[in-house]
Amino acid sequence: MEMHPELIKLKHTLNMEHKDYSTIERGFEVVKASPSFEGTVQMVVIRPEVNQRKELDEGQLDVEKGLVGDNWATRGSSQTEDGNAHPGMQINIMNSRVIRLVTHDRSEWKMAGDQLFVDLNLSKSNMPPGTRFTVGDATLEVTDIPHTGCKKFAQRFGTDALKFISTKEGKEWQLRGINAKVIKSGAVKLGDTISKIT
Repeated sequence: MEMHPELIKLKHTLNMEHKDYSTIERGFEVVKASPSFEGTVQMVVIRPEVNQRKELDEGQLDVEKGLVGDNWATRGSSQTEDGNAHPGMQINIMNSRVIRLVTHDRSEWKMAGDQLFVDLNLSKSNMPPGTRFTVGDATLEVTDIPHTGCKKFAQRFGTDALKFISTKEGKEWQLRGINAKVIKSGAVKLGDTISKIT
């Protein structure tokens, strides 16, 4: 069976040398300088199947489907009683400065598994649950489901990267990212503005 191109990329990522803790820590000030109210969409990614990624120039954020073409709705969740997709984990968003900090090049970003990478301060103080924001033509709302690091994150970006995002300060800044849900459907494309509403 022919291996999917993105699975080959994942295998390569698992075998590559990861950045060490001190190197990552030195770049934290750059993350802290992220804009607080208005930023830009740096990458849009769908996950058609498990461990598959496809970068999009433009996508459609949908109230019912999430990011159209992504497997959120069909993949289900271990965090729901019926095993269906978790409504509070519809869209995963990560700060682009953080993913840049723990990777060697942009091609590795999408292996994090997030659908949107944005240049915006995603800290608890700036983007608490209930915060509404526009992304392109769509409107989203931050949910109260934490977006945390896991074994896969460590495999792909290193144990030092996982340790860094898991520190007390890392959690306050929500370096692993946030979960959100779509409350108004609309198109989103690379370079679009992301803006806080409330």
